[in-house]
Amino acid sequence: MGRKALILIEGHRGNGPLHIQAAQRLGLHPITLAVDPAQYEYLGAESVDAIPIDTSNINALIRECYRLRITYDIAGITGFAGDDVSVSATVGKLCRHFGLPGPNPASIEQCCDKFAQRQLLSEAGVSVPAYHMAANAMEVESFANDIGLPVVVKGSGSTGARLCKNLKDLAEHTARLLSVDHMARSSPRILVEELTQGANYSINMIGNELIGIAALYFCRPPDLICRECIYPAMLTDDEHDSIANVSLNCLAALGLGWGPTNIELRLTKRGPVVIGVSPHLPASPAPELVQLVYGVDLVTEHIKLVTGAQRCLRRSPTTTAAARFLVPDLDGTLDWIDGDSRAAALSGIAEVELYIEPKTRVPRKGGHRECIGHVIAVSSNHAQAQTTLQRAADLIHWSITPHSDLGE
Repeated sequence: MGRKALILIEGHRGNGPLHIQAAQRLGLHPITLAVDPAQYEYLGAESVDAIPIDTSNINALIRECYRLRITYDIAGITGFAGDDVSVSATVGKLCRHFGLPGPNPASIEQCCDKFAQRQLLSEAGVSVPAYHMAANAMEVESFANDIGLPVVVKGSGSTGARLCKNLKDLAEHTARLLSVDHMARSSPRILVEELTQGANYSINMIGNELIGIAALYFCRPPDLICRECIYPAMLTDDEHDSIANVSLNCLAALGLGWGPTNIELRLTKRGPVVIGVSPHLPASPAPELVQLVYGVDLVTEHIKLVTGAQRCLRRSPTTTAAARFLVPDLDGTLDWIDGDSRAAALSGIAEVELYIEPKTRVPRKGGHRECIGHVIAVSSNHAQAQTTLQRAADLIHWSITPHSDLGE
């Protein structure tokens, strides 16, 4: 029998290298199938096998896996959902075809459809923000008036989330989202939802087991970008139980419960309100933070799950870990960035990572793609971790030359 291989569909700037390294530690040979493997720099840096292929074509992927089975014993198949959330469903279909452990593709598809997800959650009694799915600017304005301004407006996959306080904000952001859909040649799907007030939390699940809860802090509106993430969230017993219960209800409502799930919610005056459920691992640096705090390597445990290996989920918080994201305030080209070495040398700083190099375009698309790096701090308590993060962030400076053709 050939060498055991782990097939990875597409890649991810943060989670991709973590999967490659974890697979190799487990004695697996990682092979990446991607439309454009060159866009994932870590594949070339680590000399990882990568095969260019149309990952939207399930039949092409099946044929390629059969070809690989001539040489390798395919132990498992997984992948990374970025802007194209359909990757998760594709992985489920491949696993079903080859009789490998994997998620239910039908459940994944309905979960990745934000409108269907909200409907299923509402029908199951899970609180979600008031919402409408719009296909054009007229519908966006009509639905916003129905819900009542201000509203949160998101593109497909919840990208480009923005708080729109008035009709001018609404029109400008809608035009931006419709332009993105036009460039991608996809049908417009814009989610218009109620602005809910309350503390933000992210819940990490594997199967029906709750691994960790993080507190999230966002940049100032209108851009709704996570600025800081800290584990474990400081909760009362009642708050923890309430979050745990609603998380399990989400899984039941959406037919999930196999593999990793990431749930974002807000604790409001009326209780937990679920903002979104993602049927995949949280993006880096969340897996690193979970391992620092709970001793659970989410990536390794995920690979064990997809390959049918025995898992070990130990959940006993021993410290506090927090990440601060470096978020630019404008679109353009990064001229220079420095101070990262000084920040990394501070006591209590576990990691400083920059995502881009000078002379690289800085996007303003909303969400995690807008960040240019992160800092991780560890401490025995929340206050010290946040103080250390602030000290480190204050040492990192950069310059961005704005583009003259951005239309803003």
